[in-house]
Amino acid sequence: MAMSDRPDSPRAREVLWRFGPMVYAPTVLFAVGEGAVLPLIPILAGALGADVALSALIASMLVVGQLVGNLPAGWAVARVGERITMIAAGSLALAVSVTAALLPVLPVFAAAVFLIGFCAAAFGLARHSFMTTRVPVLFRARALSLLGGTFRLGMFAGPFIAAALIGVFGDERSTIWFFAVCLVALIVLVALGPDPETQFHPDVGVRPLDAEDSGEAVTGSLPVAERLGVFRTMWQHRRVLSRVGMAAACLSAVRSARQVVLPLWGVSIGLDAQTIALVIGVSGALDFALFYASGQVMDRFGRLWAALPAMTLMGSGFLALSVSHDVAEPAMWFAMFAAVLGVGNGLSSGILLTIGADMAPKDDPAPFLGSWRTLTDAGGATTPLIVTGITAVSSLSFAAGAVGLIGLLGAVAFIRWLPRFVPHVRD
Repeated sequence: MAMSDRPDSPRAREVLWRFGPMVYAPTVLFAVGEGAVLPLIPILAGALGADVALSALIASMLVVGQLVGNLPAGWAVARVGERITMIAAGSLALAVSVTAALLPVLPVFAAAVFLIGFCAAAFGLARHSFMTTRVPVLFRARALSLLGGTFRLGMFAGPFIAAALIGVFGDERSTIWFFAVCLVALIVLVALGPDPETQFHPDVGVRPLDAEDSGEAVTGSLPVAERLGVFRTMWQHRRVLSRVGMAAACLSAVRSARQVVLPLWGVSIGLDAQTIALVIGVSGALDFALFYASGQVMDRFGRLWAALPAMTLMGSGFLALSVSHDVAEPAMWFAMFAAVLGVGNGLSSGILLTIGADMAPKDDPAPFLGSWRTLTDAGGATTPLIVTGITAVSSLSFAAGAVGLIGLLGAVAFIRWLPRFVPHVRD
């Protein structure tokens, strides 16, 4: 292969750099705004009169909204294109955010949380569909790992911004207004900035600067004679969705469990809130620091070489954590295994986006990606219920062990099915 075609060639860096203002910047804006509001949803619900159980239910409405929104988002992107879908999703999220800030009523706030999750699904799928059709497969994983890294940046930086806003204004609703400001900036950037759908050709990448412009915009996905629709696409690709999709759901489940089990584990071994936050913060920092490495591994050696270590590390980490509760120095083991889980999660950055893009139909990927993201989001949404149920009837240790088994089963499923459905990609 010629040096100019290598994933680390100047052409690859040029394409990824030019994606910045058109693709990654809007994603950062949405993720930072959402990341500022997300930790405070239970607190905001409690301030409006919800008890602990109802506050937890309202917080879960974000995930439910995202789960429900994937299939309609696939339909919308396939018909009106990525840019219009993003503008519509941003506008709806802005409207419900402002409404929730101006009308501090519990039902309004609950509906707003659900609709923000719905809009997040549409926004995320629009970016995923765009990258699927326009990024050359040679460095697709690197580009999508960067996209995953932008979400991680938002979730990492958002809580610190929220803390600063509350310190300045003394009101938790200031985070909602901050989210609204981010959405305004996002809408302006997407609506008035360069249209990435006209700047990048499908499956080719960035348009050469000296290329002849025919004057005809390239929008949406590649033209096709017939669009199958969401449900027909699900049926047509039922085999891959039921096999690789289940492995991906296991990965999403283990990721979600990490956010639930680690805080509960720290409490169960008697750590104070500050120590728990420090341990989870270090784990999150390791996660964020490694997001780009995942794309490099996938582009150079193949998708399995990132999926398998990530699943094995997280599955083994949960299993080891499950037997460390009553040993000597449980806090030390807690910190160690939290770091292992952070490394495993960091190595999985962009994996679900990349595998979904690899398997999606090239001519009309959005309906397939809607189904794919529904499966993966379902895995993440059900995990807190599984952990809660097992803990209620047994113990947190058994719940952590069950999550570890899910991770290892997912690793086996990736070994069995991923090479069959995703071609080996390397330089």
